[in-house]
Amino acid sequence: MKFHLIAYALALAVLAGCASNAGGGGSASTSALLPAGGSPVSYQYTVEALDPLGGTLAGANSINNQNWASGISTLTSGSYFHAALWENGGAAMDLGTLGGPNSGVEWPNKSDRGLIAGISETSAPQKLGEIWSCALAFFPQPPSGHICLGFAWRNGAMSALPTLGGNNGFAAGANEHGDIVGWAETRKHDSTCTPPQVLQFEAVRYDGNGRHPKELRPLRGDSDGAATEINDRGDVVGISGICDQAVGRFTARHAVMWHGNKPVDLGSLGGVAWNTPMAINDRGVIVGFSDLTGDSTGTPNFHAFLWTKKTGMQDLGTLPGDTYSEALGVNEAGQVVGESFSASSARAFIWQNGTMTDLNTLIPPSSGLYLLYANDVNDQGDIAGGACVVVSDACSSSQPAYVATPTGSAARVSRAVKKPALPPALLRLLHRRAIP
Repeated sequence: MKFHLIAYALALAVLAGCASNAGGGGSASTSALLPAGGSPVSYQYTVEALDPLGGTLAGANSINNQNWASGISTLTSGSYFHAALWENGGAAMDLGTLGGPNSGVEWPNKSDRGLIAGISETSAPQKLGEIWSCALAFFPQPPSGHICLGFAWRNGAMSALPTLGGNNGFAAGANEHGDIVGWAETRKHDSTCTPPQVLQFEAVRYDGNGRHPKELRPLRGDSDGAATEINDRGDVVGISGICDQAVGRFTARHAVMWHGNKPVDLGSLGGVAWNTPMAINDRGVIVGFSDLTGDSTGTPNFHAFLWTKKTGMQDLGTLPGDTYSEALGVNEAGQVVGESFSASSARAFIWQNGTMTDLNTLIPPSSGLYLLYANDVNDQGDIAGGACVVVSDACSSSQPAYVATPTGSAARVSRAVKKPALPPALLRLLHRRAIP
């Protein structure tokens, strides 16, 4: 699990190798996932900046087929983040909190029926001094000391989702049938936890009314787990491992898929930590990130991956010059979006037909934006993520969410793009745990 703030087309295809900034380690065998019809086509994108909730920073982490983008945004004070919804590019709607200072939508939600799942701090203090997943990983301010719970937002109202008997919970993905997945603490004190984490937690699935959490057991030999996404067929993806720090690392020893109640090990790219599925489409294509060999201490060295039942887990590589990458969203056509980054930079990518392309090379220079990450893509090919406004070759303090829309132009529009300087504070947010 990684911090995305900022921390992600049924017939559209993306550039397959003409960009000077394109590259990566994808396998051509995965092109069979995409519609037949000849050579890949490059598309230009128009970009719309989405206004925050009064502050200067926002990120769109989910976009459904109704063009609802949701994510996270600072308030006017700039101190805290609230879950935000942008309907068809309109003004940001504050989804509120469960009584605490922060809330957010952090994973793709694939419901077109008005359901949004996320996390929120409550007004209740932590009973055991835990930091838990939400405060440690997803909110940049120092931990508030408040209990954090998953939420379901429907018809203008946010409601809390129950835990498995413990104090804290987290909601990640939601499907068209109203099912929500996430993870929640049990009452068990877990000896594999790294302080201040105390309690065991397990992957959970909630039914349509959100009142009955169903525990999804980890792999045999593991003690803890988390579910990150669910498709409309009911297949759930997530992680299995030990309690550790309740955020990735050795909690994500294994990338898994639950088909029914049984967890299936998806393999890895060679590492023993940070093996995390982020999204699954209805065709069973899974994307995420996985550590490479050499991570025995838990230090991240992950690359984006794509998994299918036929091919297993494949390394999608990085954009040229980068060290890390994460695949964060996938649509029904097999288009994959995410983030490729190094110690000094971050940029959104789109992957298709075996090629990873810097999304910044496909947008008009007149937009004035630099796309830092792409967190989700819907079936029309619209992409949601986070960006910055470039001023004098540097990212300014204005860092909006965005939606990028393919224009349908078949011209070769790719261009070279200079990486702007990123302020240290922004780099710390983008690379919260990935870079020591």
